[in-house]
Amino acid sequence: MKKFAALYRELDATTSSLAKQAALQRYLLDASPEDAAWAVYFLAGGKPRQLVPAKLLRLLAQEAAGLPEWLFDESYEAVGDLAETIALLLPPPTEAHDMGLAEWIEQHLLPLRRTSPESLADVLRAQWRRLPPDERLVYFKLITGGFRVGVSRLQVTQALAAVGALDPKRVAQRLMGYTHIAGQPSRADYAALIAPESEGEQDQKTSGQPYPFFLAHPFNLPVAQFDTTLGPPANWLIEWKWDGIRAQLVKRGGQVWLWSRGEELVTDRFPELAQMGETLPEGTVLDGEIVVWREGRVQPFAELQRRIGRKTLGPKLLREIPVVLLAYDLLEWAGRDLRDQPQQERRQSLDRLLAEAQHPSLVASPVLEGESWDELARQREAARSMGVEGMMLKQRDARYGVGRTKDVGVWWKWKIDPLSIDAVLIYAQRGHGRRASLYSDYTFAVWDAPPEAPERQLVPFAKAYSGLTDAEMARVDAVIRKTTIESFGPVRSVKPTLVFELGFEGIARSSRHKSGIAVRFPRMLRWREDKPVAEADTLQTLAALLPA
Repeated sequence: MKKFAALYRELDATTSSLAKQAALQRYLLDASPEDAAWAVYFLAGGKPRQLVPAKLLRLLAQEAAGLPEWLFDESYEAVGDLAETIALLLPPPTEAHDMGLAEWIEQHLLPLRRTSPESLADVLRAQWRRLPPDERLVYFKLITGGFRVGVSRLQVTQALAAVGALDPKRVAQRLMGYTHIAGQPSRADYAALIAPESEGEQDQKTSGQPYPFFLAHPFNLPVAQFDTTLGPPANWLIEWKWDGIRAQLVKRGGQVWLWSRGEELVTDRFPELAQMGETLPEGTVLDGEIVVWREGRVQPFAELQRRIGRKTLGPKLLREIPVVLLAYDLLEWAGRDLRDQPQQERRQSLDRLLAEAQHPSLVASPVLEGESWDELARQREAARSMGVEGMMLKQRDARYGVGRTKDVGVWWKWKIDPLSIDAVLIYAQRGHGRRASLYSDYTFAVWDAPPEAPERQLVPFAKAYSGLTDAEMARVDAVIRKTTIESFGPVRSVKPTLVFELGFEGIARSSRHKSGIAVRFPRMLRWREDKPVAEADTLQTLAALLPA
């Protein structure tokens, strides 16, 4: 645990990619295989379920520190992070330990979930007595499910490749599925990550492992610059950018696996796609988008969310919210890896496969045609009415890469402009990390009636924390402190004085929100210092943006 806590501090203290890479490699070369297995899991994005309720942690930490509730809350508000607050407030340890990361995780942390409520408090106190402050920070980050540090999955992949003298692309493929939420990596799993490549590894006939996803880069240049930058449209395969769940369907060894881009195995969530996969030839891997499909067209993402949120999938729900896989790439055919083939050849192979399969749950993502970028831009104007986010531009000769790379070709996402509305800031909360001292997380509201209506009120409808510069955020923070009406723990209610233009990708009805409306990916587009609060938009304006 000491070594992992030291690595955490080292990674957190620098912005240099070279320094982070050196720290990762030093740790992996020095750590035991079982500790390295868990370190890779967490650093590459693995997040086990929360082990202890945050409310209980707060109460026990408050008692251990001998603080009244109001002072603990003030400390939390000043620090901005629960794990760090508790680590700072607990009294010094009275015992010591020499356990590694794996022993802590497997013998002390994971069993917390199975510990009875009557015993949990005593077990936690006993653990805290053995941990020094720097290890406590990592400990609390892990048990609250809030562990994150400034290192990317790509950097972890590169470190493993250096330690094992391997091609990073091979390591990236081995890492697929490694960070599953229910995963418990072992020394054997870590050894497999850095083991020398063998001929047998190329044979995946009985493996359900997907390939690393190839990711697109945003493309936002004016259409007038497309010819100069991209060349003619004929050089590109152009498709709609679907608003669903990116997934790979794997058929090998008589079994079917469905993986989300987040490396979650979602086969049981979409039984109709699993049944469709059973009809495909052995050694098939498809890349595509899971969407709700009705009457020959994609439905809003909100419908897919309804289905994702259900614990059980009855026949009625499957009938009401049918899904399909909109396939747009073929990564493996008859057990042969096709990723080094040009995009155009893979698409042709995909079209042949789909023509033979003829399954209602497997739909080809259509290829769009246009003589010029201006013509395609006109087609793109229909994207929102179709429930799509814009267009995907894929180089015809591009290979299928790993992650967001350009070394084997490129995919661009040419998204439509976001929906937007002018809203009023009414609540604020401190941020995290370097923004822990600033009020940077905001709740926004719109009016429930037009200006001429008597006694109208502001109704909250969205939260956002991104889009402002550091200088703008510092100015907003100063206004929040001057206009605070009252505090609710870490949240401040403020006098409505600030108007912002919010952008978002989608909008839908929602019975779970006070406004009756939910928006996707809200962020601040600009601070409307020119607009008075009374002229902010209304619920009626927001409702007018809803799809028909």
